[in-house]
Amino acid sequence: MERLFNLDPQLIHDAVLLALAVFVMFTFLSYLLFNPARDFLKKRQDKIKADIDAAADSKKEARKLKEDYDARIRGIQAEAEEILGQARQKALNNEAKIIADAKEEAARIIARAHAQAELERKAAADDMKKEMIAIASLMAEKAVAGAVDAKVQDTMVESTLKEIGENTWRN
Repeated sequence: MERLFNLDPQLIHDAVLLALAVFVMFTFLSYLLFNPARDFLKKRQDKIKADIDAAADSKKEARKLKEDYDARIRGIQAEAEEILGQARQKALNNEAKIIADAKEEAARIIARAHAQAELERKAAADDMKKEMIAIASLMAEKAVAGAVDAKVQDTMVESTLKEIGENTWRN
């Protein structure tokens, strides 16, 4: 037999047999080992992808919740402003009512004070008239008792009037 590339036929035979054995062994191991490893990696890849999708969904849901939360906060702030505005308005109304009541009470007090002063003035005037009547009766007694003539009586009346004052008799 002739040698191929100066190689021994036994060596070529062993090399072909070795290559065939490696191919069969590779196919067999691929079936037994590589396919389960590929399946394991595929399952792991699918799980990672599912986790990433779940994380993205959670992120979208969190954004939606944040937007809802922000909207609620804005609504609460608007409601708080409305409540504060109503409270301010109520306070202003109460203030106006209190001021009006105080003014009415002050007017009543002033009216009572004026009425009381008028009553006191009238009482003083009545007392003064009673005094004048008493003085006039005393003068009359003196006039009658002493048989005073008209000239003396006129001077007595004039002096009494000057003491009391002419304005008193005019009221």
